[in-house]
Amino acid sequence: MGPGDLARALEGLDLGRHPNLLVGLETADDAGVYKLTDELALVQTVDYFTPIVDDPFAFGQIAAANSLSDVYAMGANPITAMNIVCFPADKMDLGVLREILRGGLDKLREADVALAGGHTVTDTELKYGLAVNGLVHPDRVLTNQGARPGDRLLLTKLLGTGIVNTALKGGVASDEAVAEVIASMSALNRDAASVVTAHPVSACTDVTGFGLAGHAHEMIAGQGVGFSFEAAALPFFEPAREYAGMGLLPGGLQRNRAHFAPHVEIAEGVAQHLIDLLFDPQTSGGLLFSVPADRADDVLAELVDRDPPAAIIGEVVDDPRERIAVR
Repeated sequence: MGPGDLARALEGLDLGRHPNLLVGLETADDAGVYKLTDELALVQTVDYFTPIVDDPFAFGQIAAANSLSDVYAMGANPITAMNIVCFPADKMDLGVLREILRGGLDKLREADVALAGGHTVTDTELKYGLAVNGLVHPDRVLTNQGARPGDRLLLTKLLGTGIVNTALKGGVASDEAVAEVIASMSALNRDAASVVTAHPVSACTDVTGFGLAGHAHEMIAGQGVGFSFEAAALPFFEPAREYAGMGLLPGGLQRNRAHFAPHVEIAEGVAQHLIDLLFDPQTSGGLLFSVPADRADDVLAELVDRDPPAAIIGEVVDDPRERIAVR
């Protein structure tokens, strides 16, 4: 589904509202949050997609890391997961499925998350992902709302996975570029989240299919604030510059551009590859979060030596309101 499709599908529906539902569909957040007690809330998410790399084990790792990321983005600890599999059993060897599941299990073990079961259906197209449950104190839930003017904006993974994966599908990407992107996509956001939750973060999300611009827009829509990005500070995989220049842009990038470009103001002189990277759909991308300016350097210092590293890419501003300025 493209940007805005879910909102249009839900339009006019009575979603109801349970008093214990702390985070639901209203804010396009990364996961739902349900209050169990005054001390405990349940975080729930589900995500799955088609293969983006050729290696089934790596695909399983990436899909699992991507699913777990939504829980980390809410400030929670994932505890259980269930496999979701659509598999063309009449056309594909079960050994492929075994490797995918092995890759998913590898990441679940790394995250100390228990696999509790799952569901498999026969389909014409292979898809894999996880439904994940996590726990958090109700007062410590992070959402994509609440960024305050003056906050600094940090991003914890490089941009460009969509462009590099498109080059991979086109047989153009180098082995080194593919290996670098796979390592990033399969890396858990757990360590970054552990740093983030130790500081007074105002808002947080993970950057995935809607790209940096799309998920940033979700953070400012209806909030009365805007974001200002420093184009030169945007971290990206260096090969993505070359591949974007060759026109190897994923369809999702074009859909994101069409939907979110009206909310983005780009200054003259910003390089075209950086503009493309704003809208590039990410798979298992990093955390994007806002933190008070006087704490930003401290947070960055704790993140900079980690793999992947982090970068300060901009700030929260009063003007332009509910728009993204790229300078």
